[in-house]
Amino acid sequence: MAENIKSLRQIEMIKEIYGLNNKVDKEADFLEFFEEETKKHYTSSSNYSNWKSSFNYLYKYTNNNLKIRDIDYHLIDDFRDYLLKNKKLSQNSKSLYFNKFKATLKEAYKEGIIEEDFAKRIKNIKPEETTKEYLTTEEIKLISQTECDDPLIKNSFMFSIFTGLRFSDVKNLKWKQIQHSPQIGYYIRFIQKKTKGNETLPIPEKAMSFLDNRGKPEQYVFENLEYSSTNNRKLQKWIDDSGVYKKVTFHVARHTFATLQLTLGTDIYTVSKMLGHKELKTTQVYAKIIDKKKTDAANLFEDIDICKYYMSVISDKIKIYKRFVCYNRQKTPLLFAQK
Repeated sequence: MAENIKSLRQIEMIKEIYGLNNKVDKEADFLEFFEEETKKHYTSSSNYSNWKSSFNYLYKYTNNNLKIRDIDYHLIDDFRDYLLKNKKLSQNSKSLYFNKFKATLKEAYKEGIIEEDFAKRIKNIKPEETTKEYLTTEEIKLISQTECDDPLIKNSFMFSIFTGLRFSDVKNLKWKQIQHSPQIGYYIRFIQKKTKGNETLPIPEKAMSFLDNRGKPEQYVFENLEYSSTNNRKLQKWIDDSGVYKKVTFHVARHTFATLQLTLGTDIYTVSKMLGHKELKTTQVYAKIIDKKKTDAANLFEDIDICKYYMSVISDKIKIYKRFVCYNRQKTPLLFAQK
């Protein structure tokens, strides 16, 4: 500990000598910083909503009064407990909102707004393992053959099923990004909205069938596509009309793509690349779905009541044996013993 303190003091002295001593403003408003971080995610509707909710809960917990000097492990643990005790929130919402708070602390440390990297030692709120909804091949056929009140909703959703693109990437897709070559056919060159990674994604002919006539290079492929509760209701109505009784959001299209790719034998590394995941563990969630499907398939044999059949066969053989015993007990005791 003494050695660590010595090292820190030496760093402070060097910074002071070379005019690099940038002391933390202990009286600065942390909530203002959090609000600015939240605004950075405004372009992604669903993600922004989660950031906003996280900020609102911290705002309420601290009564709009949280200075940099107030941030310590005690406050962080108390806020964690505050979320955990909220009965109106699901376990996954609690985990999500706390992670946004944790991400803000990490960014504040990187920018020199707080002196300690609290995020390294914070105990997370463990999310519940949820089942990712997806559509089967039969259900995809059903919805593709069903009319939708808003063709834009149907076409964008079907396009996502066959490409695995997120809603944000479908929404921001421009015609200039859809290219063609004799070697690989149609493909998309784009920067993922969420990960900021440069991607080249081959797309099948079926996906292209859900696109209108090609527009100008800078035009959006799905013009006027917006994430809203109204569009979510239109999407669900279309699914219901098809006879598929599942709760479906736009993200289910991406889940469907991943699940079907793995079911059809595409290796998990390729699927991970196609989805644009940075880490393989993110894709492994879909592998669990496939394992569950294998278990369900194996359990189909439970419907075949073979035990009753064999018991009836055994029962018949016992009756025959008894008749044989009664007839032969006196006549051939050696044969009886052998049988």
